[in-house]
Parts: sequence; structure tokens; C-alpha cells
Amino acid sequence: MKFVIRLLISAAVIFGVAYLSGGWLLSVEDFMAAFWAALVLSVVNAVVRPIVGLLSLPITMLTFGLFALVLNALMIYLVAWVVPGVGTTGFFPTLLAAIIISISTAVLSSAVKD
Repeated sequence: MKFVIRLLISAAVIFGVAYLSGGWLLSVEDFMAAFWAALVLSVVNAVVRPIVGLLSLPITMLTFGLFALVLNALMIYLVAWVVPGVGTTGFFPTLLAAIIISISTAVLSSAVKD
């Protein structure tokens, strides 16, 4: 049940970022597209992210961890490529959207108790 609640929180945050930015940071057609994006993002973060993170560990260490933000943006790009109805608008807006999504999802998910 907690996974479903976190998934809905992620979908709401993704939809909110797209809606509040007017499509400048991220474009999402509707809430269902945001829900599928949140589901795919959770799978990507569980499967692809650890592999890419391990392969990019030297670069991440050289940049004092800042390359992890680039990895977040790349995961958003991957989600936008897979999920119809979700689009990106460029690297820096996607990077900013990834930062906002990560922080907002972490804060809202920590507010949900068991």
C-alpha cells in the first residue's frame, strides 16, 4: 500500500511540475501520463540507475557528486522516451525538473507515515 501512495505522490509531483511550469520544464499531457511516468521512473531508478551509477562512479567522484544530478536528468529523458505523453524541453530545464521532482517527492513521501 505504501508503494501505491508513493507512486501517486510521484505522479502528482510530475504532473505538478509540468503544470506549474507551463510545459517549460517538462510536458505531460494528463495525469495518466504522469502516473505511467512515475511507474516507469520507479522501475528505471530500481534497475537502470544502479548500473549507470556504478559505471559513472569515477566521474561522480571527480565532480564531488554533482554528476548524480545529470544522472537524474538522464533518467527523466529515458522516461520521456518510453512513456507517450511525456516530453522534455532541453537539458537544463530537464535538469531543473529532475531536481524539483527529487526534492518534492522525497519531502512528500517522508510526510506519509506507515
